[in-house]
Amino acid sequence: MKQVQKGFTLIELMIVVAIIGILAALALPTYRDYMIRARVSELVLQASGFKTSVAEAAQSNATLTNSGVGLTVTVSGRVAGGSVTDNGVITIAGSGAATSVGTVVTIILTPRLDPADGKVIWSCKVGALATQGRYVPAECRH
Repeated sequence: MKQVQKGFTLIELMIVVAIIGILAALALPTYRDYMIRARVSELVLQASGFKTSVAEAAQSNATLTNSGVGLTVTVSGRVAGGSVTDNGVITIAGSGAATSVGTVVTIILTPRLDPADGKVIWSCKVGALATQGRYVPAECRH
């Protein structure tokens, strides 16, 4: 008489659990990095209001001099600090706190006024820490 198999053997279950454990060990750090990247993009988004103000002042005055006067960065949401210089350089910082980005990251947006057509062209870079590069948007990684 044939015997019908009614379930998985213990070895088969242990192999499945081991595979799930390996996948989780690889996926969790990647997911953490992805979440930090999403939060850092919020920093760039919050800086966009300052970019608009600096660009308007620069185009009105035809110079970047004093284009950032009077602009102050308020600590709110993911922003842990920052500043806007008189010449329009915007610095936005996130901290390692759970309410902020999750790692220390600083984004620096520098304007350049194109004399030919008066457009403000922005360049983005990260702060001093070399490890911050993997968390910032692609245009800030150079």
